[in-house]
Amino acid sequence: MSGGMILVGVVGAPHGVKGELRLKSFTADPLAIADYGPLTDSSGETLLLTKVRLLKDDMLVVKFDGVDDRDKAAKLTRRELYVLRSQLPPPDDDEFYFSDLIGLHAKTMTGEDFGIVVAVENFGAGDLIEVEKADKTRVLLPFTKAVVPHVDLSGRVVTIDPPIEVEVRGDEDETGTPGAL
Repeated sequence: MSGGMILVGVVGAPHGVKGELRLKSFTADPLAIADYGPLTDSSGETLLLTKVRLLKDDMLVVKFDGVDDRDKAAKLTRRELYVLRSQLPPPDDDEFYFSDLIGLHAKTMTGEDFGIVVAVENFGAGDLIEVEKADKTRVLLPFTKAVVPHVDLSGRVVTIDPPIEVEVRGDEDETGTPGAL
């Protein structure tokens, strides 16, 4: 979803028979998802949280206005929930909303063009930025201070110091084995 919308959670499975659902919150404080007012799904439907309680870590048990049984709750499963970027507080120094990084130009420490940031992911082992290079290949880089030492949001540039493995990745034979340097 675009237009300044930020993903803040995903609805999980129903929890019980009275319309409650599990919800995975992506906000720094999982319970803060309730502070942003109505949430919007990717189709534009507005959902209002009426009850929120912490289940474990970033998993909540929630109730939405008008959802009072398990069948209605089941229809909301897997819905992604968004808020307007303007509804979120400004990030602290050296913190970024993933959506603010998309589209930034990636340059090396020497100022050479490396590509464009097309995604920011976290598969459980830490944040990664995905950069699309000029030849349309994509590279995943750890989003750490060592690999991405500088982010200039106003200049729309991230400075990267890619690990050596990234630089030789394209030098593989047809079996996927890295070639000799």
